[in-house]
Amino acid sequence: MTLLWSSEELIAATGGRPFGNLPEGVTGVSIDTRTMKRGEAFFAIKGDRFDGHDFATAAMAAGAAVMVVSEDRLPALGRLAIPKIVVPDVLKALQDVALAARARSRARIIAVTGSAGKTTTKEMLRLALESAGPVHAAENSFNNHWGVPLTLARLPVDAKFGVFEIGMNHPGEIEPLVKLVQPHVAIVTMVAGAHLGHFSSLEEIAKAKGEIFSGVISGGQAIINRDDARWNLLAKMAMDAGIQNVWGFGENPRAQFRLVSWEPGENGSSLTVRIAGQEITGQIGAPGRHMVQNALAVLGAGYLVGADVQQMLDALSRFKPAEGRGQRFRLKHPEGGTFTVIDESYNANPASMRAALHLLSAASIPEGARRIAVLGDMLELGEHSARLHEALGELVSAAKTDLLFIAGEEMQALAARSPSGTEVEYRPTVAELEPLVLQAVKPGDIIVVKSSKSAGFSKLVEALLKHFPAADAAADA
Repeated sequence: MTLLWSSEELIAATGGRPFGNLPEGVTGVSIDTRTMKRGEAFFAIKGDRFDGHDFATAAMAAGAAVMVVSEDRLPALGRLAIPKIVVPDVLKALQDVALAARARSRARIIAVTGSAGKTTTKEMLRLALESAGPVHAAENSFNNHWGVPLTLARLPVDAKFGVFEIGMNHPGEIEPLVKLVQPHVAIVTMVAGAHLGHFSSLEEIAKAKGEIFSGVISGGQAIINRDDARWNLLAKMAMDAGIQNVWGFGENPRAQFRLVSWEPGENGSSLTVRIAGQEITGQIGAPGRHMVQNALAVLGAGYLVGADVQQMLDALSRFKPAEGRGQRFRLKHPEGGTFTVIDESYNANPASMRAALHLLSAASIPEGARRIAVLGDMLELGEHSARLHEALGELVSAAKTDLLFIAGEEMQALAARSPSGTEVEYRPTVAELEPLVLQAVKPGDIIVVKSSKSAGFSKLVEALLKHFPAADAAADA
């Protein structure tokens, strides 16, 4: 059994006091009894909807080796037969363990933020850097005030690389998180209108993303999208934060990590890139120009942390999109043949909508088949929402969309200004839309499903997968 933390180390990091007979140590750190493993430490943090202290019995049943609990909840939990570390504030204790993990680590640390592509870039880095040594990264989009310290607290002492995704939807949220992470390299994937309802402009969003530079260690480096209109603003923020080495990625001739050429395919892309003067060629196992852009940032980061960029690009040929982020399904149709579903239901903003519809446009379909877009609300756009939803009409038309299914309150703006040349069906809810989509699909069609996560369009993807069986390998080929 490999220990992640000894009990002595946890007590020293948290400044807590032991209660009961503590074990030698713990194999991991958890805040969720549903996913924790036997031998881990359970931090009973209080979230927006749940209080971890209420799940103390579940933590015991799951095999927690020790619980980190708040002083004011100890009277109610003291009789539970499980060792405890008692602290004034459990979330603060988790952050303190995160700082201790960073202090003892010799890993090269990369932090990623941006309006789109954060999780995909993080997952590409995880895969591509494995050729150079052990990589630690969050399992999911653990990019907020509890997810970042949790991921950092789980950093193994022998990791060679650590990859951290940092998100925000308000100003001031990234800075305290990146100061925990203290990256050697900070990446900003792009700036777009995500969470625009909480900001007055894209420039304000860029400034919030630029907070990531405030935590970069001395001698560290920044990687910024050279094709982004906010390049100059972000580059200045990086330099003002004391970062002397600012690198650009993209098609811009001044980008040090530059796309030379690329050839889109149905299931990926072939590309040639120039990484700080070195030209390499390879493939990415996921289609779309936006995937190519993410890969440029990944290869650039790998170069800066000393990995072999050709080996990294070779590894990216095996990359597959995560659930809700471009995952593809080939399904059998009862009339014979197959059709394709592209699941983009995890998140949506104007930039990622454009990327998803570009995927739809670029897809090759047999004669008589259709391109179908199933779109839900883009959330957190505030007073800009109606204008930005209405503007999707041009993208839908440009994608040569034959059928458009839309649902949600915000999508009414698009329904009122239906794109010409496209058959449109609007319903108030995704539940009402579901039977229409299931009935409409035909052999050879390609369907992209895109919405903000809370709009619930993942249920529509689940309905398609349940209603139509998966194609076998022969049919898929």
